Amino acid sequence: MQQRLMWIVWPAFLVAGVLEILVFAFVDPQEMHWLGQPLAWSPQTVYTLAFFVFWAVTATSSALTTLLAQSPFEVNRCPLPADGRPDGCPKQGVC
Repeated sequence: MQQRLMWIVWPAFLVAGVLEILVFAFVDPQEMHWLGQPLAWSPQTVYTLAFFVFWAVTATSSALTTLLAQSPFEVNRCPLPADGRPDGCPKQGVC
């Protein structure tokens, strides 16, 4: 599980960094507006929030890719030990 989490978080971190560089090479945070009003945040706040938004979006994309890459065995595997499954469990024979 820990390895799979690193497969998701680390590439997302790297891509968020690249997105941050690309977006703010063309966008000045001091010229940004929200609902017609200029943002009253410092540029560092905008950079930080944008980075975490980029990281969350790319992590979600990586997580969906990891989920869709699972084998049928991984998807259908019962998380309970064989002796802890309730009677009539449809996954009784699946380990």
